[in-house]
Amino acid sequence: MSSIILKRDPYGLDDWEQFKNSWNHLQIDTYMADGGTYRKRKYATLSSPASSGEWVLEPHQPHYQGLYYNNLNGGVERHYEPIDDDVVYSNAFNQILKLGCNIFSQQSPEADWHIETHQFRIEANGEISGKPTPEGIHRDGVDFILMMMINHQNLSGGVTTIYDLDKKPLTRFSLNQAMDTAVLNDHNLFHGVSEILQDNPEQNTIRDVLVATYRKKT
Repeated sequence: MSSIILKRDPYGLDDWEQFKNSWNHLQIDTYMADGGTYRKRKYATLSSPASSGEWVLEPHQPHYQGLYYNNLNGGVERHYEPIDDDVVYSNAFNQILKLGCNIFSQQSPEADWHIETHQFRIEANGEISGKPTPEGIHRDGVDFILMMMINHQNLSGGVTTIYDLDKKPLTRFSLNQAMDTAVLNDHNLFHGVSEILQDNPEQNTIRDVLVATYRKKT
């Protein structure tokens, strides 16, 4: 793969604090088949013309995964609250989406992208752990995935493991710092994230991540 050169935007992260704080306003995921209330989220769908590095917001629509890809919550249309407009049109969000467009268009320069973006907050307390991937080891049924750490506090766990197609572990890592990012080819790899546990019982435990999936339009 050739190196990727992105044009530097001096204002690209000037609204990072507001962007990060938007995770404080997510809604509880009411589609959790395990009955868990540890996950909050908002969701938006976008598209990007081939190799343009640009994107547009699509009309709000439900999120759907088949049971083959999500044996816990799949098989139903899930209607989530949309990501707020001021978040979607923030400089930080724009830079993250363009990063994904640039990386994945190196692999598939002719592809028009269908992009689904998810703001996730996972919480834990003294009584419950939080599960970043409650469906376990899985693929998402897309072409590529970008996962970026936004913020976390007072937790242990949350280790990402990448697996081959036989579900044999290849590597493990933690997204520890803000803007730590992992990108995956969803055709060739499975992934999962271990549960998070509360460290200090006197403090809130959260793990905030932005996930963007890129699928070629047909």
